[in-house]
Amino acid sequence: MAQSGADYAEQVEYVAQGRGKSRSLKPLAALAPFLRPYAGMAAAALSAMAVAAAATLVMPAMLRGLIDKGFSAAQIAAISEYFLLFFAAAVVMGLSAATRYYFVTWLGERVTSDIRKAVYDHVLDLTPAFFEVTRTGEVLSRLTADTTLIQTVVGSSASLAIRNVVMIIGGLILMVVTSLQLTGLVVASVVIAVLPLLAFGRWVRTLSRKSQDRLADTSAHASETLNAVSTVQAFTREPFEKARFAEAVEDSFGVAIQRTRARAVMTAVAVFAAFGSIVVVGWVGAQLVMVHSISPGQLVQFIFYAVLVAAGVGAVSETWGDVQRAAGASERLVELLQTQTTIPVAASPKALPQPGHGGLQIENVSFRYPLRPDYAALDGLSLSVAAGEAVALVGPSGAGKSTLFQLLLRFYAAQSGSILFDGVDIAEVDPQALRRSIAMVAQDPVIFSGSIADNIRYGHPGADEAAVRHAADGAAALEFIETLPEGFNTRLGERGVTLSGGQRQRIAIARAMLRDAPLLLLDEATSALDAENERLVQQGLANLMDGRTTLVIAHRFATIQRLQRIVVLDQGQVVAEGSHGELVAKGGLYARLAALQFSAAAE
Repeated sequence: MAQSGADYAEQVEYVAQGRGKSRSLKPLAALAPFLRPYAGMAAAALSAMAVAAAATLVMPAMLRGLIDKGFSAAQIAAISEYFLLFFAAAVVMGLSAATRYYFVTWLGERVTSDIRKAVYDHVLDLTPAFFEVTRTGEVLSRLTADTTLIQTVVGSSASLAIRNVVMIIGGLILMVVTSLQLTGLVVASVVIAVLPLLAFGRWVRTLSRKSQDRLADTSAHASETLNAVSTVQAFTREPFEKARFAEAVEDSFGVAIQRTRARAVMTAVAVFAAFGSIVVVGWVGAQLVMVHSISPGQLVQFIFYAVLVAAGVGAVSETWGDVQRAAGASERLVELLQTQTTIPVAASPKALPQPGHGGLQIENVSFRYPLRPDYAALDGLSLSVAAGEAVALVGPSGAGKSTLFQLLLRFYAAQSGSILFDGVDIAEVDPQALRRSIAMVAQDPVIFSGSIADNIRYGHPGADEAAVRHAADGAAALEFIETLPEGFNTRLGERGVTLSGGQRQRIAIARAMLRDAPLLLLDEATSALDAENERLVQQGLANLMDGRTTLVIAHRFATIQRLQRIVVLDQGQVVAEGSHGELVAKGGLYARLAALQFSAAAE
């Protein structure tokens, strides 16, 4: 089941462009699956919000009665009752506001956490093809900055917007009941206030998207530089990198200020139109009171509702910008969640034989990297490796050795040809099931920031201490581990910076030993070791390779002379194979490379 170059090209184009501009709030609909499990919490928040709105809307009616009753000694009992009602409404408002705040804040935190987990889980399943065109820093920006925007909306802005919409609708209805004539003036003002929201909405949304993209660029640059800080300092490139980062920060700042200006203009127009209408309403209402068309209490009641409506419109204009930004952030997160892996998984994956033996049959495999479609990394390569056989792969840089490892691990899929693992086409096997049958030691091994034991146990989490110790002993790592103050519990810095290159490599070898997989991939696993440790590790590797299929990428021919079969690759094809002596006797590429290497070593 090979994958076409067109499929790769489509993903590369999608991820590279990958930023379709949001035209509406539709991206927010993607939050529905994350909100649905907590419908009860959302309902509780909405109920509390409705109670608070009702308590607020009933106050102007009580105020009207208080004013129309008049402040006289004869009305002292009625006045006291009104103030008791005001007090009760205040208690209800306080309790409902606190309840609403708790539920919406909980909802915002919970949904944001779920989104972060979903995005991280999905990205972790994507193949290296995705990271060829997407910087890690940009992904981290989406996991942090974008989800924070969504948290602000779900946990605050959305509830405030809904509350104010309820207040606007309720206030308008009660305004109509109080005075239809004055309501007409307010409705006209509300229309004037809403029009700027529609006019400025797309502008704010576009600027919000640009702002988040610039912030992602800043995060990506910082991540890349800090991960290579030793190289930056070694080449004294600090001033250059500082200038690049400052430029990225200033670009982000510039776009953020544009967005802020747009929101400021939008808010100013909306608030001016809303509160300006109150002045007009007050003046007209005063005329109606003087001609006895309405009572003073009605006018106060109406103005109170008008203030609530105006305040609601102003608050909606404020939160609308947050909603627009969250729509852009949701769109970016949805793009990540919708990005599909370039490795197709069979609808009904086949199982590998158990126990596995690691036999390989590579048949006419061709492969081109997505970003290098004109260059064939593998070109019709065929190779058969029997179960339990150890084979070395040699050849110049770019010959296809590491690419073959990438295909065996299903990090990429070949465009043509097939690879059989114990007689089963790996294209029909679940990638994770395949990788559980493979152990690998890379030339530049990855060490995590946990303890030494955690790193050795990484490929076999359930291994006990005795197994971890045995693997470390076989990898010639036990001696240096026991000299550390906390032994196997010693905490390592990020990427194992507290260890030497040779120590990191031995821990990686111990990790592969503990994996106990039928297929072993060694990418120059002893390159960082001194002569003494290399001798010890070679013995450990010999024990590990016994009975297992092993592919060894070799750059130093001295380490593979004992192997009976050496395969020479060049330009993605097998050009020769045999033992070291046979290949030297034949002449050709291997003989030339061996002569250059051994003569250089002698010198």
